[in-house]
Amino acid sequence: MKIGYPCINWTIGCSSGSTFRLRSYSESRLKKTIKNNIDCLLKILQFNAERNIFFFRITSDLVPFASHPVNNFNWKGCFASNFKEIGDFIKKNGIRISMHPDQFTLINSVREDVFERSVKELEYHASILDLMQLDTDAKIQIHAGGVYDNKQHSTDRFVERFSKLDNSLRLRLVVENDDRLYNLNDCIEISNKVGVPVLFDVFHHSINATAASTNQALQLSSRTWNKKSDSVPMVDYSSRNLNGPSRQHADSIDIEDFKKFLLDTEPFNFDVMLEIKDKEKSAAKAIEAANQDIRLNIA
Repeated sequence: MKIGYPCINWTIGCSSGSTFRLRSYSESRLKKTIKNNIDCLLKILQFNAERNIFFFRITSDLVPFASHPVNNFNWKGCFASNFKEIGDFIKKNGIRISMHPDQFTLINSVREDVFERSVKELEYHASILDLMQLDTDAKIQIHAGGVYDNKQHSTDRFVERFSKLDNSLRLRLVVENDDRLYNLNDCIEISNKVGVPVLFDVFHHSINATAASTNQALQLSSRTWNKKSDSVPMVDYSSRNLNGPSRQHADSIDIEDFKKFLLDTEPFNFDVMLEIKDKEKSAAKAIEAANQDIRLNIA
């Protein structure tokens, strides 16, 4: 079990997701921003490795405007050695990587132009992982999308579109249950048709639930992962911010709830992404709380 956090480190004083407005676009500014973002990403990974944080979600903003028509700069060629350096560090330290495009990446959109833009965005994410020369256990997680007044038709459209994607891209993708439209059973249905692994989101399941307990949900979702090509399942964990809206993630980890989650999910092995606002601070607390769990991966 590897425990990690997404995208932002609040401690080290830099951002790997700096960007700028489209009207300010220039190749020189883009090049400088990408370099700063890549340098910061390496610093974050170094920080994490020193603290036994071996799971990290790379921000989608690592390369600003990567899938936008305005960007004709050969950033892949320019920064190939930088990406390889980061990939080498990731592999040397046994870090697992994921990425998560924004909510506008919709494979099952009823609009063809949205679908086409979504594919370009997914291809950008895959290219980052490919440039780092990471195996297919480095995943890109997506949601099933919208329902567009007919959930079954929208599910079928996802299945049809997914099946037509390049195999190299399909091998990177996992589908995540969401908190409103597609619950765990819906994602399992999709997986049964196209073989995409299901990433189980604990917090979303608590809001948009099926009859399955957390343990049963892990049992169901784990079956969708191929140990050889996908590695162990990935799980998103959070709890509710009791002082905010019902769908708002907690500011800091609830250690007692996390310990209960670990107990409830025995004996399943998986990697845990903490979707909690204070990021690395909660990751450190979670690793300490799990120090007696035989599943925990520490140096």
